[in-house]
Amino acid sequence: MDSAIAMKRLEIVIDEEKLEDLITLLNSVGIRGYTFIKSAGGLGSRGTRRPDDIFFEQNNAMVILACQEAQALKVTAALRPRLKEFGGMCLISDCYWLEGAAISY
Repeated sequence: MDSAIAMKRLEIVIDEEKLEDLITLLNSVGIRGYTFIKSAGGLGSRGTRRPDDIFFEQNNAMVILACQEAQALKVTAALRPRLKEFGGMCLISDCYWLEGAAISY
């Protein structure tokens, strides 16, 4: 792929109440760019999370970021001991960053 950089993609799903803590953690290891999506729902180890349930609202947040492998190792080392506290999961996969506008990794 021309103009593409091999990277790692991290998808982190956590309890929405812990989003600011996760962002602080990401900043502490030098992550400069990410996307978060609030009010994510689904089925996982804590059962069904339905942000549209008016009686028992439980929201997750999803954070997506791409970084070089060395940076991904820093993120996972910092995240691993706190992942249960955050109530979530982290998926890591290979990806390509297509060079375009400003690079934030």
